[in-house]
Amino acid sequence: MTLKKVLIAPFVALVRFYQVAISPYTPSSCRYSPTCSQYTLEALKKYGLFKGGWLAMKRIVSCNPWGGKGYDPVP
Repeated sequence: MTLKKVLIAPFVALVRFYQVAISPYTPSSCRYSPTCSQYTLEALKKYGLFKGGWLAMKRIVSCNPWGGKGYDPVP
């Protein structure tokens, strides 16, 4: 297992837990496609903990009524 995978594994597990155990019981409110949790997984896997985590945080902060919306893939 690479160092990148080891570093992101706990964060991937947290996001997966959210997707399976919490998200189905809350109203769908994400303004983006893919959802913020899916975007986070993709960003972590593509860029690793630091850049992927930064992209995920920026995306989550912008997911509000005054932020963006629509299709926004991981760069």
